[in-house]
Amino acid sequence: MKRFFRRWYGAWQRTRLGTRITLGLGALALVVFAAVGVTTVGIMHGYLDRRLDEQLSKSQNNQLPQLRETHGSPQSVYSWYSALYKVRDGVATPQPGGQLPGDAKQLAKIAVDAADGDVTRTVYLYGDGPYRVRACPVDNGSVLLSAAPQKDLDGTVQQLIWVEVGAFAFALAVLVVVGRLVLSRGLRPLADMAGTAHDIASHDLAANPALPARAAGTGGGAEVDELRTAFNVMLAHIDTSLAAKTEANERLRRFVADASHELRTPLTSIRGYADLFRYAAANEPAEREAHLAKIRSETARMSVLVDDLLLLARLDARAAETPLRPERVDLAELAGDAADAFAAGRPDHPVTSALEAAFVQADPVRLRQVLDNLLANAAVHTPSGTAVHVSVAAPEAEAVVQVTDTGPGIAAGDQERIFDRFFRVDDSRTRGNGGTGLGLSVVQSLVTAHGGTVSVSSEPGRTTFTVRLPLAR
Repeated sequence: MKRFFRRWYGAWQRTRLGTRITLGLGALALVVFAAVGVTTVGIMHGYLDRRLDEQLSKSQNNQLPQLRETHGSPQSVYSWYSALYKVRDGVATPQPGGQLPGDAKQLAKIAVDAADGDVTRTVYLYGDGPYRVRACPVDNGSVLLSAAPQKDLDGTVQQLIWVEVGAFAFALAVLVVVGRLVLSRGLRPLADMAGTAHDIASHDLAANPALPARAAGTGGGAEVDELRTAFNVMLAHIDTSLAAKTEANERLRRFVADASHELRTPLTSIRGYADLFRYAAANEPAEREAHLAKIRSETARMSVLVDDLLLLARLDARAAETPLRPERVDLAELAGDAADAFAAGRPDHPVTSALEAAFVQADPVRLRQVLDNLLANAAVHTPSGTAVHVSVAAPEAEAVVQVTDTGPGIAAGDQERIFDRFFRVDDSRTRGNGGTGLGLSVVQSLVTAHGGTVSVSSEPGRTTFTVRLPLAR
């Protein structure tokens, strides 16, 4: 039994929603129809019983005055049984002139009980069926008994039952058919959304991450509209997430390729100079020193690249490990020190400054690295003699640092990618300047880690990098 119930329940769960709702509505309607039918039949049966009792009572009340005077025979009404009984010592004896069935023992018993007052009962007379019997005392020792058949009454009730069954069956069939059609039409938007989901499932997201479809159409009511909107919002979110993931994977692929390329170059140089050093070990000391100097130079360059990669990785994972040691520092003092170091190291680029005290909560070492990278970038990508200007101001609630040069400028298309890792304005990938393509990426990551922003504006003859940091409270 339990297995049968589980199998039936499983089949029910696999049935389509519209069919289940239709069957549920049909079952509910069947219960309502049954309740209405039973109530209606009960009310009608009670009403007819009361009407029959009233007829019996009225008929007997009309006869009582005459019977008390004459003690004659009772009137025969319709197809009723009617008789006048004499009751002596608990025995009822029918008087001549009455009309009784062949077996009148039950009627005689009712007459005995009615000697003390009116009695109304329903009895089943063998061969005649159910009868409604009423007996009432006429005078001392006399009882008038009338019995009306209930066949007509039961027939009327039976006919009402069949009419109700037919009407309710027709109404139930109409309800199920129309309800199924209405539900099919109402659930059609859900089927459309399911079709959209199947279309997306059949789409090769590896080849093209853009989701090809959205749930369209109207109708279905407010709930379906809400579901359709939520479904499309979800698809848009998934589409955006897939696009972001694809872009991130592409950036990672490009980053790995660029990092491999950057590391391979100094490693190749080191290996080549090491081979030359081995073959030239017996040669002049000056030649050996030249090879060792090249090896040290390439090693230093590779160390800078690895340090920058490690710093970027730590900044990307700063939730677990922050590389910053913030303290209250004067940005003008840091900018002044960076400008002095730049002037000493690159005398071919004249530098000027306009510094206003601006205190920020920052890591002075990393902030100095930001300034050095911006100044080095200005020197590397501009010809000798290009002027560089450093300014620090504190308008309102932020500190603003600007590094400006008068070089040839940056193309508009390159400005959008200037902070990408390993991006170089020079597409030839020449490394004569010793750059790694990570300087501005490090600047952006460090400024963002300090809660600030960095931007660039450039035109021929003027390029300005602007760093904005929140002032210390």
